[in-house]
Amino acid sequence: MVLANVYVSQCQDRVEIVPYQGEEIPFAVQRPIWPDFYPFIIIFSLTLHFNNVSIINNMGFFSIFSREKKETLNQGLEKTKQSFFGKLSRALVGKSSVDDEVLDNLEEILVTSDVGVDTTLEIIQRIEQRVARDKYVTTTELNHVLRDEIVGLLTESGAQDEQEFAIPSGKKPYVVMVVGVNGVGKTTTIGKLAYQFKKAGLKVYLGAADTFRAAAVEQLCIWGERVGVPVIKQNMGSDPASVAFDTLASALANDADVVLIDTAGRLHNKKGLMDELSKIKRVMQKQIPDAPHEVLLVLDGSTGQNAFEQARQFTAATEVTGMAITKLDGSAKGGVVIGVSHQFKIPVRYIGLGEGMEDLQPFDRKEFVDSLFSEQA
Repeated sequence: MVLANVYVSQCQDRVEIVPYQGEEIPFAVQRPIWPDFYPFIIIFSLTLHFNNVSIINNMGFFSIFSREKKETLNQGLEKTKQSFFGKLSRALVGKSSVDDEVLDNLEEILVTSDVGVDTTLEIIQRIEQRVARDKYVTTTELNHVLRDEIVGLLTESGAQDEQEFAIPSGKKPYVVMVVGVNGVGKTTTIGKLAYQFKKAGLKVYLGAADTFRAAAVEQLCIWGERVGVPVIKQNMGSDPASVAFDTLASALANDADVVLIDTAGRLHNKKGLMDELSKIKRVMQKQIPDAPHEVLLVLDGSTGQNAFEQARQFTAATEVTGMAITKLDGSAKGGVVIGVSHQFKIPVRYIGLGEGMEDLQPFDRKEFVDSLFSEQA
């Protein structure tokens, strides 16, 4: 397969992709393009013409997001979208402009959509400032304003537009310690991550450090067999830190790229959880001084406000650097993605949109909001 270097040139009424011949490009976006796969490169209200492919995206951002992934995202957020915009449409009946009554109704809708009180108040305050500045905002414009503010909040929380399963350069093996209570889909998320990383050509090792629950070790081993990656385990009741140490030792000896460490989902108290996770970290750092490179908190998005409490407990027990929010397809509580990320200032890395191995997606804030607001602008 031959790669073609191209750049994007903005013309009066369209955007053109022009073959790059080596000359200096004053304003350009250079990206490798596969001739037999044309990515979705999108400009708001402009049309991209590339070998007769023409695609529009309401968000107005350049994006490489496959049609299959977009359809999965749209379907996964459908219940949330229908619930939220159903309430919003009813609240706006007979209204032509955004006034105090509209904002009061919007506040109630956001709270009941599991966006969270703190985040809701922040959104309402920003919209009030927008209304005061612009003097007059119609109810039709409210969707656009709301969309902009949500993207802004997710950006402030450190969310990035990840579209592929990749790891930072210079970190080998890249160590991810996965935390979360039992039942949120933690072990399943690890299995799906392993699948995606292996699919991306990376060598993956799994560590079964949840030694308190027999089903957790068995489930991880099943995922290991299913994906085709090794699982390092010990007997039930073994020291979890010892399992993590052995996992890293094996990963280093076998030149692994990624290590995913499962941890206990529930301990008797916060101090016990803190002590165990701290010990696992210390022991891993004997092998790799800056491990773990990511502490990934898995939350069940379908639990709504309970996800906030879980995030509160785990962020108090350890330094969480990223989140994976699962089971978004089964409920209308997708607003939790916005609220929990903003409240705890922790970026969402992945979202779970179904039971299939392909249904775990890297979180792309623009595509997420675009799907949430699709056909509503």
